[in-house]
Amino acid sequence: MNSDNSWITLKDTVVYENKWIRIHHRDIINPNGGKGIYGLVHFKNFAIGIVPIDENGYTYIVGQYRYPLNRYSWEIPEGGGPENEDILKSAKRELKEEIGAVAKKWFLIQELDLSNSATDEISYIFLAGDLTFYSTEHEETELLEIKKIKVEELIKMVIKGEIRDSISVAAGLKLFQLIAAKSPLISENFPQLLLIDITQL
Repeated sequence: MNSDNSWITLKDTVVYENKWIRIHHRDIINPNGGKGIYGLVHFKNFAIGIVPIDENGYTYIVGQYRYPLNRYSWEIPEGGGPENEDILKSAKRELKEEIGAVAKKWFLIQELDLSNSATDEISYIFLAGDLTFYSTEHEETELLEIKKIKVEELIKMVIKGEIRDSISVAAGLKLFQLIAAKSPLISENFPQLLLIDITQL
C-alpha cells in the first residue's frame, strides 16, 4: 500500500474566513488522475476533550444545545486551543471553564482526526484526576448543564448511543478498553475504576 500523497493541487482559493475557520476551494487532480474540485475546512484551533475522574469513580458530563445539529447534546468537557498553544495548557483551561475543576493528574489517552474527508481538525483526549473544584468560567455563547455520573454510566451512555458526540464516544470506548485491560495507567492512578464490572456494561 502506497502511503505517499498522490493528490495534486492545481489552484487554491480561500472563499471564506473568520477567527475560527478558513474554507478553501481547490482544483485538484485525484490519485486516479482525474481532475476535480475539493472543499477543505481548516480549523485554526485544535479540539480538546477531558474525562475528569474523582476519587469515588465519578466523572462529569456537560449538556448543551448544539446549534449546527439543532439538538441537545451530552458530552465530556470539551473546548479547544490555538494551533501554537501547548495542548495540556489548553486542556487545563477548558476543564476550569467547563466544570470549574483543576486537576493535578493529566494523561493524554487518544488523538483523533474528527472529520478527515472535509476538515483538518484534530482532537486530543485526556484523563484528569486529583480534582479540586472552583467556580466555572463559561464563555458568553455557552449555556451549560453539568451532571455528575459514575464512570460506568458514561461508558453505558456511549454504548447505548445516548452520547453521540465523536470526542466523547472515542473517550468512553478508550476508557472501557483501558479498564478492561487493567492498564497500568488505570491501576496506578485510578484504581477505583478497577471495581467496575465490565461484564455489566
